[in-house]
Amino acid sequence: MMMSSFHLLAQDPAVFKKGELSAANVHHSGNIWLKELVKPDQIFNFAIATAFFDSNAILDWHEHPGGQILFITAGKGYYQEFGKPVQIVQKGDVISCQPNVKHWHGASPYQTLEYLAINANADKGKTNWFNKVNRNEILVKDEKKLVSEENELIQLSKEKWLWMADKNVDTLNKLFDEKAKFIHMGGTMSKEHELNIIKSGGIHYKHAEIQETSVQIIDNTAILLNKIKLTAIVGGNEVINPFTVTEVYIKRDGTWVLGSMSFTKLLTN
Repeated sequence: MMMSSFHLLAQDPAVFKKGELSAANVHHSGNIWLKELVKPDQIFNFAIATAFFDSNAILDWHEHPGGQILFITAGKGYYQEFGKPVQIVQKGDVISCQPNVKHWHGASPYQTLEYLAINANADKGKTNWFNKVNRNEILVKDEKKLVSEENELIQLSKEKWLWMADKNVDTLNKLFDEKAKFIHMGGTMSKEHELNIIKSGGIHYKHAEIQETSVQIIDNTAILLNKIKLTAIVGGNEVINPFTVTEVYIKRDGTWVLGSMSFTKLLTN
């Protein structure tokens, strides 16, 4: 499985209609709507369809003889290949389901999931179905672990803003990786430079009002996005600006450390 994140600007979920409700409990659990957009022909040997999953809806174990690519256009859910851990997927992710690799995917218990699916090499067949996913044995355990790690990172990020406001550079020194980078509107700073700025009050991160947070964990790396309204003292003047702050964490010896922090100023509050 190969997964990456980027903005799918062309894939606005509102562009396509919801499709038809699939027959109950046929190769899935929960409500799933499907719409076939492109059928394979003599020129194009692939099929394209959209899918909409209610929260908690999941497909049975299956495989695609020709492979499949999923473009996650909205919501949040899970993807798992047989014998591998469950992974979180959300809007902007691209999943490559390799040919004849047994897997399943579906929505989280708390959010819906939408995607655009491309079935490649349609002449090899569309889908081979297997047994249902056993949530009690597979999903619940991994789900609890993922939710726990997400909450741990969200709490760590909140505490980090407090440490920055209090100029607690000793604690921040432990949190920041030695090679950490801090990207401000005025340029990129090293760990040493950032800590010195905080300690001296060159930038006083007085208060961060967190408005929205999302987390994506991929193996030992986590990407946390914070939409905040930041009150800071810069050059003796108090300024209030809205930012999206991208924080990248790496897990080392069971502990999360911050590898980079990037500030992107928003045009509106």
